[in-house]
Amino acid sequence: MVETQEIFKILEGYNKDELAITTVCSHSSLQIFDGARKEGFKTIGICMGAPPRFYDAFPKAKPDEFFIVKNYKDILSKTKELAAKNAIIIPHGSFVEYLGAGNFQKLRLPTYGNRRVLEWESDREMSRKWLESAGIKMPKQIKNPEDIDSPMMVKYYGAKGGMGFFVVKNYSDFKKRINPAEKYTIQEFVLGTRYYMHYFYSPIKQDGYALSKGTLELLGIDRRVESNADEIFRIGSPTELAEAEIYPTFVVTGNIPLIVRESLLPRIFDMGEKVVEKSLELFGGMIGPFCLEAVVTDTLELKVFEISARIVAGTNLFISGSPYSDLVDENLSMGRRIAREIKMARDTDRLNEVLS
Repeated sequence: MVETQEIFKILEGYNKDELAITTVCSHSSLQIFDGARKEGFKTIGICMGAPPRFYDAFPKAKPDEFFIVKNYKDILSKTKELAAKNAIIIPHGSFVEYLGAGNFQKLRLPTYGNRRVLEWESDREMSRKWLESAGIKMPKQIKNPEDIDSPMMVKYYGAKGGMGFFVVKNYSDFKKRINPAEKYTIQEFVLGTRYYMHYFYSPIKQDGYALSKGTLELLGIDRRVESNADEIFRIGSPTELAEAEIYPTFVVTGNIPLIVRESLLPRIFDMGEKVVEKSLELFGGMIGPFCLEAVVTDTLELKVFEISARIVAGTNLFISGSPYSDLVDENLSMGRRIAREIKMARDTDRLNEVLS
């Protein structure tokens, strides 16, 4: 991983009045560019080949400049060109997946957030250690697939938008569907409502829901629309579908906004607080947006099955704000909140506390 001091040395050569918010043209880039513009920043969109035409349809979210590469790995060899443009990199799920978590950690450009979180987030065993040691309830996990005796969710490693996730009921199911070349985890399939809670942690803001250092915000909640999983049982019972070898798939195709019952908010903030405090202890703290992906059961128990330690695509629902972010500030998207944090850090000479 590139040393933080090297990044800070690169940052010293930047014109701080001309910082350019930069990300790959995918995932949540529309709100990132829109939010950056609202906070007075220039924007750069990294893309492969010709600039995507759909940005022409959204002029408020179209980057000021497109930076074209032949493939995303080329970004690693073009860091000096981007540094000359005062680029501040904003990571998102597609960016990290396209470049690879290992390569992203080597990227010699000032990047929003703490890169050390990537090794904890991308490795499912490490992320589970992080969450459980923070006191977060999680679905039980089994190591030996021969022990499967109830519905279990099998998950491959990495941010793949649900691609490759599948449910099995026994070892026979598992053997039929597993790809032995992929790393995976097996965890209990918890019945309940899925909630994806969008938090923002600021190490430099003082007012609000205070932690040992900085503050925590809740900016929105969504639920994901997952390929055929939400519609599959319209065509038959689970038994009939299994006999026809038709199985639910969980590829994310969209998102739906949600509001949780207000009595659960204290627990939701407590969970976010515990995760942040443990991150400070384990690796110096994650910075900025993160998402706890949880199931709320019919007994109102919350079980977290995953963490995404960056901006998630579900925040795209709230470009003009959510019912939660409106109670923080009007028209506050996650993209704008990121830009506002960078602006605050720049204006108070604290960029070194939010970039790595």
